[in-house]
Amino acid sequence: MADKSTPRSNLKAAQSRDDRLKAALKANLARRKAQARARSEGGADKSGKNEG
Repeated sequence: MADKSTPRSNLKAAQSRDDRLKAALKANLARRKAQARARSEGGADKSGKNEG
């Protein structure tokens, strides 16, 4: 059966996971913004497309 009380170790693990997810989301958003900026500035070289 499931225990309704959460041990501190599980609570810490959940907070740690939330912190990691927030950090990953922030990094992902920053990377996507940088990619969008590069595309809008004509950065076709960085997109992996070969011209020529």
